Amino acid sequence: MLVLGIESSCDETGVALVQAEGAQLPVLRADALHSQIEMHQAYGGVVPELASRDHIRRVLPLTEAVLSQAQIGLHEVDVVAYTRGPGLAGALLVGAGVACALGAALDKPVLGVHHLEGHLLSPFLGADPPEFPFVALLVSGGHSQLMRVDGVGRYLLLGETIDDAAGEAFDKSAKLMGLGYPGGPALSRIAQHGDPKAFKLPRPLLHSGDLNFSFAGLKTAVMTQAKKLGAQLPARTADLAASTQAAIVEVLVAKSVAALKASGLDRLVVAGGVGANTALREQLNAACARMGVRVHYPELRLCTDNGAMIAMAAAMRLGAGVQTANKAYAFDVKPRWPLASIGE
Repeated sequence: MLVLGIESSCDETGVALVQAEGAQLPVLRADALHSQIEMHQAYGGVVPELASRDHIRRVLPLTEAVLSQAQIGLHEVDVVAYTRGPGLAGALLVGAGVACALGAALDKPVLGVHHLEGHLLSPFLGADPPEFPFVALLVSGGHSQLMRVDGVGRYLLLGETIDDAAGEAFDKSAKLMGLGYPGGPALSRIAQHGDPKAFKLPRPLLHSGDLNFSFAGLKTAVMTQAKKLGAQLPARTADLAASTQAAIVEVLVAKSVAALKASGLDRLVVAGGVGANTALREQLNAACARMGVRVHYPELRLCTDNGAMIAMAAAMRLGAGVQTANKAYAFDVKPRWPLASIGE
């Protein structure tokens, strides 16, 4: 079974082809990605209308590139999958529209995929795929969640953000420091040259006794510290960035450890864009090693939004029998779609 996956939820257009055979894990045959970062930099963030228009320009050429790379004809595709949500409504509609049009033209079934499930299952594309069950730390864009994962489609929410997510804390703090867009990667880079103990910043909900997150207070503390520094901020940006990163990472690691202890599981999966953060990986690896816990990540290039994770999630859902693709080509999208309600 060949599954073509299209991702267009925000500011990356991704297309990929995976092949699934029997009980074996699906294999990535080819993928292509276009990032809109350069286009949005002038505005300091994603402009939804521009994002949608760029997806329209990119998705078919990327599809052609993927098919050429895999040496597959379009007629050989068995299922066309697309991101149904969550994400920007206009951007989602582009991918959904193209996928359903392709399905109708080819008389092939289509399948709408949950964006976060794509991230959650993306480590299965790597050289060291996890095994069920496991605890998942999902840190992607506006989402910070801890989940118990017992199988494809079997997800139990353990904790989530009650305001700003970790990715938002990185991005908003970076903007306060004048680091531009995209803020998270810029903050992480400059943090390598700073002192993580230079500023005493809060660790929200660190000792709350539950597995929820909150980073809005940290963002406010960073803003307050930046104002105090005033003209000295440029000279102290690396220290403030390092201190901010240290606060975010400490909370993510502590909550992940608590989730592992509470669940009794010995396997952790980290997925989403923040999962590429070097400091987070180092500290999670150390904490998990002390506990005898295996930790799994997607390949670095698959941490951000991509078509491979959408194709993979579709193939795994079909293989597990938790969903069927269909030839009903009328579509809708779900800009707000909690992962816990994925079966609805």
